[in-house]
Amino acid sequence: MSRRTAIHLAGFAHTNPVPVASRIGQHVYSGVLTGRDPQTKEFPADLEMQVANVFDRIRELMDAVGGSTDDIVKLTFWLAEYRDRDAINRAWLAMFPDPDDSPARQAMAAQLDNGALLQCDLVAILPEGG
Repeated sequence: MSRRTAIHLAGFAHTNPVPVASRIGQHVYSGVLTGRDPQTKEFPADLEMQVANVFDRIRELMDAVGGSTDDIVKLTFWLAEYRDRDAINRAWLAMFPDPDDSPARQAMAAQLDNGALLQCDLVAILPEGG
């Protein structure tokens, strides 16, 4: 029996044969979470909508593993336009309003394809017994 559990989300999957995230014990590591619309499977043209979709996937993933956004340790964002962070900052402050109780965050420039303007991944540690 494997200690690792693959996490899959309805309506969200990678094009490659990999899960959305993987969990071992209390530790959760996601693959890439994108701004793709879960119904149309297309990327919205604007960054604001892609950011909203990414933050929806973050919540959905944390719910699927029995945790919450309070369990996230770090989020890493890759941006097509490196300095274009206003939409991320708005969604960030809505999800993590207390600056003394928020995860670490890193933003990096990236060359993304298929209309993606950003993508992210996360690391979370669930409470014991979770």
